[in-house]
Amino acid sequence: MQKYLIILALITMSCKGQNEKNNPTEIPTSEIIKTSEFELIKAENQKGLLILFPCFPCDAENTLSEFKIKEVSGKNGFSVLAMNLNQHLFLNQTEKQKLAEQLEIIISQNDLTKKNIFIGGFSSGGNVSLLISNYLVENKSSIQPEGLFIVDSPIDLLALYKTAKKNLEMNFAEPSVQEATWIKDFFDKEFGNPENGIANYEKKSPFTYETENIENLRGLKNLKIRLYTEPDLKWWKENRKNDFEDLNAFYIEKLADKLKSEFGNTNVELIKTENRGYRANGERHPHSWSIVNEKDLVNWMTE
Repeated sequence: MQKYLIILALITMSCKGQNEKNNPTEIPTSEIIKTSEFELIKAENQKGLLILFPCFPCDAENTLSEFKIKEVSGKNGFSVLAMNLNQHLFLNQTEKQKLAEQLEIIISQNDLTKKNIFIGGFSSGGNVSLLISNYLVENKSSIQPEGLFIVDSPIDLLALYKTAKKNLEMNFAEPSVQEATWIKDFFDKEFGNPENGIANYEKKSPFTYETENIENLRGLKNLKIRLYTEPDLKWWKENRKNDFEDLNAFYIEKLADKLKSEFGNTNVELIKTENRGYRANGERHPHSWSIVNEKDLVNWMTE
């Protein structure tokens, strides 16, 4: 199990307590609730709700340590619900239904607002965010998101398979080979060899660039959408020997173009960053939560 967690991680992976005259702004207090399913930071005066999904091997604790969103969200009245749901590059219909029901129960039991709901996720968590948001809208759930965002997510599963196959052939870096081995084996079993047809890939993938398929995202037309990525080709060349067409960034850009042409330019934003990608431990990595500017994100949510 530890071996697989290492492999899958690659897919991802001063205030004073008093009111002074020269510092009249108090940070609102928040209630913190932790369960096996989630970690909730409940804002004192709820104006909205941000639901977050982690990377493949990650959890709520990892999300909130890598993504410094709690304070700025609380100041703006947004509760943060960080889910522990992980190990999902896609969701089947039953999983979508169960997740929707789980979210409805969590929101009801914790007296969370159903207004101004935003959903977002990092890496595979972005795939989950896209698919569950689409499901909630199309099935007229009591939870209706106003918008969603993804952070460097592997949205094209067919492309992910092909890149894995290429990385195996290059046999360049051990982490890349380990990840590629797992992806190819898993997808061969789950979807079959794409040389025999790609219908199974299209059915589960948020986006398939080869056919410009966005059928799993049609319900998102009226939502605000942000797509974050840091296309640092130099880093990927040096560390994985990858080309631009191998990166999540390439397919995220193509998805942005497709959504803009289908939905209109006003609701869809592609945000490409430079040199923001660092893990909480200081490690440089363009595939990180840190490419998101938290204050700017909350401003976008409150517009």
